[in-house]
Amino acid sequence: MALAVTSSTSIAFSSSNSRTEHGVQFGSSNFQPSDRAFAAPAPLNVSRRRSLAAVNAEPKRNDSIVPSAATVFAPDVVDKQAEVEDIEKLAVDLEKASPLEIMDKALEKYGNDIAIAFSGAEDVALIEYAHLTGRPYRVFSLDTGRLNPETYKFFDTVEKHYGIRIEYMFPDAVEVQALVRTKGLFSFYEDGHQECCRVRKVRPLRRALKGLRAWITGQRKDQSPGTRSEVPVVQVDPVFEGLDGGSGSLVKWNPVANVAGNDVWNFLRTMEVPVNSLHSQGYISIGCEPCTRSVLPGQHEREGRWWWEDAKAKECGLHKGNLKEENANGNGSVEGSQSTVVSDIFESENIVNLSRPGIENLLKMEERKDGWMVVLYAPWCPFCQAMEASYVELADKLAGSGVKVGKFRADGDQKAFAQQELQLGSFPTILFFPKHSSRPIKYPSEKRDVDSLIAFINALR
Repeated sequence: MALAVTSSTSIAFSSSNSRTEHGVQFGSSNFQPSDRAFAAPAPLNVSRRRSLAAVNAEPKRNDSIVPSAATVFAPDVVDKQAEVEDIEKLAVDLEKASPLEIMDKALEKYGNDIAIAFSGAEDVALIEYAHLTGRPYRVFSLDTGRLNPETYKFFDTVEKHYGIRIEYMFPDAVEVQALVRTKGLFSFYEDGHQECCRVRKVRPLRRALKGLRAWITGQRKDQSPGTRSEVPVVQVDPVFEGLDGGSGSLVKWNPVANVAGNDVWNFLRTMEVPVNSLHSQGYISIGCEPCTRSVLPGQHEREGRWWWEDAKAKECGLHKGNLKEENANGNGSVEGSQSTVVSDIFESENIVNLSRPGIENLLKMEERKDGWMVVLYAPWCPFCQAMEASYVELADKLAGSGVKVGKFRADGDQKAFAQQELQLGSFPTILFFPKHSSRPIKYPSEKRDVDSLIAFINALR
């Protein structure tokens, strides 16, 4: 079988009949080795790695990341039949294991048939863990053609720091051309990000994974409480197929699933790992340039992605399996399953829980005894959850001040009403009802810390 490339031999590719978009080369033909230094079968310097055994490359894996990296080198592997085991049991056994231990197990088990998916963000921690195991490893990345310049520079820094070549996957040039010519460069702002992500990310990923038996991601449970809270450390991939084809042919490893974001950053600083310069500009979750922005105090890290869409749509399709208990609508937003029980939020004696008649009465009043601050929310929304502490603190500070604080659950059956009558755009939406005005004023900022909210109220009192 075609097994190949270690941390010192990963290859990046271009293709014939290619074009350039935003400084990135695309091509629709099969991947061929680029003009980067690459010598076909020759012994490599692996002094700090374990010895590798030569095998013959199998010319079967066209259109994946494997043929582009198909040298004649691979670590010794055992018979695949002997490797079959219950992945769910393995997940239980490794649930309390460290990321380093999980990474070591993954690389030991799958050799060159596994690769790290690298997005150019804090998931560089995965590469550091792989490096620390001392085992050969592979890294691939999806170059959508719309990444930030800082991310491209970071890719180069990572390659030089670890002495590796990242295996880049590109979208199909014909598909990109058709999308842009038909709908323009920024159609995702109007009809959702799913179509663009499908062309630029999901399909290239699908091609890449068809050449693997397992892949490694940087998913964490705390990244997106609405979709990733139950991510296991290892699982059978519920969406994509691997080298052998069919359901269950690909295993997905998530070594940092149980690690908090702060702990990941403590690890990166301690190990002096290079990071994307966008992080110092307030970016936490980093994707394509048009769909990523920095986050503000009180915001969840995923709120910097696709900010014009509902909170639960914060998956591009690479981890679509996380949405298995939810129903997506046509524009990319997602509504919670009716069978899912979600605990309410913003619970405080100083926060009034407004019913539909209550919020309607508040709308009708032209003269109010008190001003009102009201949040339109959905309890499953991770961005509502992220501002809960500051909103409760706000209510405590405003108690007895002449401004009442309330909440109105605006998802489900109430969503259409909230959109039409309460200016609901996305969750959370914050409104202020002045004493002497019937129309509520929408809070325009995304700074949801207590001081910013109080400054908004004071400006209108």
